[in-house]
Amino acid sequence: MTDVPDVILLSADRLVRAPLRAQLIEDGFEVMATDTWPTMRRHLRPGEKPLLAIVDLHDLPDAQQVLRDLRVLMKPDRVLVLTVLGGLPPEDLERPGYIVLRRPVSIGDIVKAARSLRERDNARS
Repeated sequence: MTDVPDVILLSADRLVRAPLRAQLIEDGFEVMATDTWPTMRRHLRPGEKPLLAIVDLHDLPDAQQVLRDLRVLMKPDRVLVLTVLGGLPPEDLERPGYIVLRRPVSIGDIVKAARSLRERDNARS
């Protein structure tokens, strides 16, 4: 059995990915971070899903296709999407059930949303 992280983070921008990963770890999350969809997808196997997937749309190649594929692999209410100005309309992202944080957004806001999801999950257990 492999260790399943609490969070899988996809961000093409290391200046976002590295500090966000560090803060999530500081907050007690096990985090796997990557800059490519194929790497993220390998960590979304049946029976080994993380609590949360975070997808940063900034500079993400073929973001719309990534979100379509991700919807098949993860429940949308366990996917936190960080919007990009001038990108996919937030309403289109919310329609399938994704948790959407609109830019500008702070690392603190993202971690707060992750904590909220963890608390919701713990309350269900």
